[in-house]
Amino acid sequence: AKGGENLNSALFTYPVLMASDILLYSTDLVPVGEDQKQHLELSRDLAQRFNNRYSDTFKIPEVYTPKVGARIMSLQDPTKKMSKSDENENGYISLMDSHDVIIKKVKRAVTDSIGEVNYSQDQPGIKNLLEICSKFENASPQDIALRYQGKGYGEFKSDAAEIIAEGLRPVREKALEYLGDKTYLEGIYSEGAQKAEAVASKMLSKVYRKIGFIPKKRI
Repeated sequence: AKGGENLNSALFTYPVLMASDILLYSTDLVPVGEDQKQHLELSRDLAQRFNNRYSDTFKIPEVYTPKVGARIMSLQDPTKKMSKSDENENGYISLMDSHDVIIKKVKRAVTDSIGEVNYSQDQPGIKNLLEICSKFENASPQDIALRYQGKGYGEFKSDAAEIIAEGLRPVREKALEYLGDKTYLEGIYSEGAQKAEAVASKMLSKVYRKIGFIPKKRI
């Protein structure tokens, strides 16, 4: 945490809030990055303890972590996780970054002095770009690396920039389309809230009964 010794309550309350969101809706699979696995373990532990004490109530969620690209690293420091809170804006790609901005950020990505495109732990910068590209192409990082055997970083980074920028284009365009229609968005919010509340109320009522609490009256 950037706060050093000045830890805030969120460090303790966030995992519990995350567990509530997962267990309340009887989630089967939870897509998480490597750094979030411990939070999911808390969710599983809470569910198992409750079930052991009060009988089967919660589903025990399973982790879903992709084998490749589970943790995207900073473009400027590939030993650290990519984060939108990074003080260096060139270290991360925002879903709302323009095509040209993404191109510039990828071309400026830190690599190494080896000069060969390999999918290797010894080349974290190149490895990171290969993994990102593999998410937009039907190819493994190793297969993408093979395309650039005997070629320099310049060509690879130029191609990687286009692959990533084009891959994110439909996401950005759809987001802008939705943001331009506030009425539609508010309708989705309302509909989603109603559906979520209906599911959550059933689970809460079940939990109240198991524990012996008096169910809350719906207003």
